[in-house]
Amino acid sequence: MKKKMKRMMTALLLAALMASQAFAVGQRDGGKSGPGQQDTIRIAVAQPMTGDYAEYGQSFWIASQIMAEKYNNAGGVLGRKIELVRFDDRNSPEEASSIAQKIVSDKSIIGVMGHFASGVSMAVSQVYQENKVIQISCSASHPDYSRAGNYIFRNNAVYTHEIAPLVDILVNDINVKKVGIIAIKTDWGSTAGPLAAKLVQDTGKLDLVGLDYVQETSDDHRPAISKMIQAGAEAILGLGQYSLYSPLARQYREMDPKIILLGGAAAFSKQLIDLAGPAVEGLFMSVSFFPQSDDPETKYFVDEFTKRYSMEPSSLAAQAYDSIGIFCEAVKNAGTLDRDKIRDAVNTIDYPGVTGRTTFDQIGDGTKIFQKVVVRNGQFTQYKK
Repeated sequence: MKKKMKRMMTALLLAALMASQAFAVGQRDGGKSGPGQQDTIRIAVAQPMTGDYAEYGQSFWIASQIMAEKYNNAGGVLGRKIELVRFDDRNSPEEASSIAQKIVSDKSIIGVMGHFASGVSMAVSQVYQENKVIQISCSASHPDYSRAGNYIFRNNAVYTHEIAPLVDILVNDINVKKVGIIAIKTDWGSTAGPLAAKLVQDTGKLDLVGLDYVQETSDDHRPAISKMIQAGAEAILGLGQYSLYSPLARQYREMDPKIILLGGAAAFSKQLIDLAGPAVEGLFMSVSFFPQSDDPETKYFVDEFTKRYSMEPSSLAAQAYDSIGIFCEAVKNAGTLDRDKIRDAVNTIDYPGVTGRTTFDQIGDGTKIFQKVVVRNGQFTQYKK
């Protein structure tokens, strides 16, 4: 299975890299300015285009291109084309710091959609804040990220908001008492784990029987599973991307077929079902983006993304798509390229995106409405009790 996953990931990355070469007019790699850039609105896209998290960065880039092309095909914004400037931070704080300096030194760039991980985003937020460069992350979920200043925004919910619907399922929809949490052993997982644990404990109706961490690069989670079985866990909340859930679900089903599994939007991807198969049947998730929606804008995005990337977009890719749209609408609403006025327009925006209507609170956190989904017959479906 590990070899199969590697082959799939390699094929997907090659497809994404090929697609990324078909740049729309005005889309460039970081730092390479060209003729006519004064006639464009330049937005940086700083994500891991290579390395362990390249799949996410490449999908964000494809999603960003689709949104930029949509605006450009309609005449642009304020009579100018949208120009995306791509930077590869490799999900490294050190690389991101170097990139941030390049971005803030380029006065033609109005803002940056990045970075991927909370730790990387937080490592550079103060640089953007001090230089009045708007930063919108579509994936940083650490509660402290947006507190860096009034130029810092997140177009994804704080993790506690995402987990709340799953806790509601545990309390009100399924008959369980003992809950365990298994999280990836990263900065993100080390923050999300205790937050999820507190939500479970604060219900007063659930018993938290364990919080354990597993190596993100490992595909053997049996030691953690054994601990949860010994503790009597009836349901497991997994915190991580689908690369965690696939082996976790398969191994847990082997050791305890009756276990109830739950997970957040970070793992919401068709690849999860492709890799884990029947092991994720009955998996509960909370998402703000549902690819099977009948909404015309969602259908357009899903069709375009699938055509270019050979798979459905994830929730995170959808948030990247909306993030570029938020930039474009903020510029339109501001009526100028003045960063202060664009910042004010972002702060007051009410954006009807594919991840639902998005507004930002006083500290720059995006508000999202999460819906419950469950895997039934090998498909994600909206959950109804």
